Amino acid sequence: MKNQWTNFYTGFVKVKASGIGAERLINGLLRKNISIWDVKRSGEDTVLFCIELKDISTLRAVVRNSDCKVSFIEGRGIPFFTKRALKYSGFLIGLLSFFIIIFMLSNMVWGIEIKGANPETEHAIRKELDKIGVEVGKVQFLIDDVETIQRKLSDNIKAVTWIGVELKGTTFHFQVVEKEQPEEAEKLSPRNLVARKKAVIVGMFVEKGQKQVEISDYVNKGQLLVSGVIGNENNQRVVGAKGKVLGETWYKSTVEVPLKTKFSVFNGDEKVKHYINISGFSLPVWGFKKPEYKQYEVESTTKPFKFWKWELPAAYMSETYRSKEQITRVYTKGQAMAEAKKMAIKDLEKQLPEGAKIIGEKILHAGVDNGKVKLSIHYQVIEDIAVGIPIIQGD
Repeated sequence: MKNQWTNFYTGFVKVKASGIGAERLINGLLRKNISIWDVKRSGEDTVLFCIELKDISTLRAVVRNSDCKVSFIEGRGIPFFTKRALKYSGFLIGLLSFFIIIFMLSNMVWGIEIKGANPETEHAIRKELDKIGVEVGKVQFLIDDVETIQRKLSDNIKAVTWIGVELKGTTFHFQVVEKEQPEEAEKLSPRNLVARKKAVIVGMFVEKGQKQVEISDYVNKGQLLVSGVIGNENNQRVVGAKGKVLGETWYKSTVEVPLKTKFSVFNGDEKVKHYINISGFSLPVWGFKKPEYKQYEVESTTKPFKFWKWELPAAYMSETYRSKEQITRVYTKGQAMAEAKKMAIKDLEKQLPEGAKIIGEKILHAGVDNGKVKLSIHYQVIEDIAVGIPIIQGD
């Protein structure tokens, strides 16, 4: 049986042989080892069959010695398809060019809209967008994804509190919330100010209310600092106590730093592989060889292709292989203690309220145990210890 796929690639012809010598023609072809198939009778003296395109010259030679007429009904396969395609090549090229142009235009950036920003902030945002490559006319899948753009803008533009980024079709939409927001007048219900922790009072600034403690007083957690009840016994009223009560407070921090640490770092060497992803199947288009890194980290990015307003079941995908290497960091005892102090300060700063100030520190314990420096530090801090609690009617 003939391989139909091979016939399609090389091309074949359907032949009609008419006359009393039709069978003689068939036998002559077989004697010359010419492959024929789909042999059928179409009448008393007519035979239909298929023959490969390359054997046409042999067919003509055999026909001369046969008492029959031969005609070609149709040709099939790639050679005939190519011939027809070349005949209509202008139309095909134009159609293909049209789809390519529409595809490219659908995957480019054609608009950048910024809302919620004043002219100065908008100008700063557009300059930053130019730096990171978000420009009109750029191909979308060569630009950072929405989350990365949002992070870069938030990190580099200090005049904004939040930036929302959304890609709709071919337009980037940016929604900006600036830091300079009008402050609403604070409305306080009747309340007292009490201590939220133990402290020694070092300073007071009372805007509303009656102070109940003095400088250098030691106070406990929950102790009344500023009363919201003002006036004398005959003319009392309640207000929302407001003010700052600065107290010296105390914190203890314990940290450990290993003298020898192993960890992985990027060494700057990286390779990028590019793919076209079609319905979950990834077809490599560039960077075929997998990097020969002993240790690496892979970051994958996928950006769907679009045609007009529709998202196609195909996407551009890139994989970035970043080389890593193991290094060993060794500290002396002095270096480890210095690093421990930095870590302790950072941990403490995370606990402190805004405006707090560290005024002193004292090392309670320092030693080396099991290859680690252990450090206990006592800190003195000045902070606002006042916290409001509502005044309940009848108190």
